[in-house]
Amino acid sequence: MASAQARSETLRRLRSATGRLSTAALKSLDTEYSWFRELPAQERSWVGTVAQAGIDSFVAWYADPQHSHRSATEVFAAAPPELTRSVSLQHTLSIVRTVVRVVEEHAEEFASPGSEREVREAILMYSREIAFSAAEVYARAAESRGAWDARLEALVVDALVRGEVDEDLPSRAAALGWKPGPTLVMVGLTDGTLGEVQSAELRRTIRRATPGALVGIHGEDLVVIARTDDDHERLSRHLLPSFGPGPVVIGPAAITLVEVARATRAALSGVVAAPAWSLTPRPAAADDLLPERVLVGDTAARDRLIAIAYDPIQNAGGSLGDTIATYLDCGRSLETAARTMFVHANTVRYRLKKVAQLTGWDVLSTRDAHVLETAFALGRLRDSSHTPL
Repeated sequence: MASAQARSETLRRLRSATGRLSTAALKSLDTEYSWFRELPAQERSWVGTVAQAGIDSFVAWYADPQHSHRSATEVFAAAPPELTRSVSLQHTLSIVRTVVRVVEEHAEEFASPGSEREVREAILMYSREIAFSAAEVYARAAESRGAWDARLEALVVDALVRGEVDEDLPSRAAALGWKPGPTLVMVGLTDGTLGEVQSAELRRTIRRATPGALVGIHGEDLVVIARTDDDHERLSRHLLPSFGPGPVVIGPAAITLVEVARATRAALSGVVAAPAWSLTPRPAAADDLLPERVLVGDTAARDRLIAIAYDPIQNAGGSLGDTIATYLDCGRSLETAARTMFVHANTVRYRLKKVAQLTGWDVLSTRDAHVLETAFALGRLRDSSHTPL
């Protein structure tokens, strides 16, 4: 072990060499790493600050190894927190490695005679301290960023669930990586009440399937909002196992945040209404549950059902509306409807086929007939001067 006098001389030389070592470290970074050369001027200055602080910290550590942890941590306190966003942990470790190597290469210049070995050992021990400090800084930054993202995600999903799309919501969603485009909205139940660890694992599972998805867990309700250009039907099948038992509902197609909010509310309404239809598929489209959603008081579903299953038939003119109404009122019997209207059964069949082409619902199907029957009941009520809707 070097004498106190030799150690004091080494320390003096080290302090006088810090400027040269810092310059040599930055030159090596510029020569060896293209990512460093491509950094904007501000980020390069941050790296330079860290490199200088690393060398100064080594000097302080060499003078008093008992304060090693504090000295190593102070290296990263010299730069703003934004450094962890613009420079990755891998690149930061490259910076540390370069600084340590430069100091080691110049060890003979500042080490007093007989203390060269001790200085090299000190450099190795300090490199361990600084590497652990770097990992700790990035771990804290990731934890802080994750907590902030989680709070922001909860705010965004809550706003979409409530249908409150104010002027701040687009910027908040953008901060989470969401941008306008085809968006899949799925709502269902979790597999019971989830703890913090289970919720975090569920989010990771969903984001492995669709990176950047917004995930909301409200009690036992699970809301997934995935901005993706992938096939939505395939993705929905892939996400289905993430939901617990019970109905899973897919919202209508959405691109803008306003549309995403509507799709989210429609899907939530669909989950509530799904038990009314014993044959509800899993997953089900929110628009396939329009009659059931009307039963639970969804006014948006009522208006949409009238708009797509009643108004087109009435606006088509002719006798399509009367034919559908008569057929439904006659217990869905072709022959009875034909006799009531004094036409041939084939005429009724032809008109019903026209309705199927016009609306997409085939009244000869039991389920489609139920949808149209509900739509016509609502449409008649709306058109009645005594029943405002």
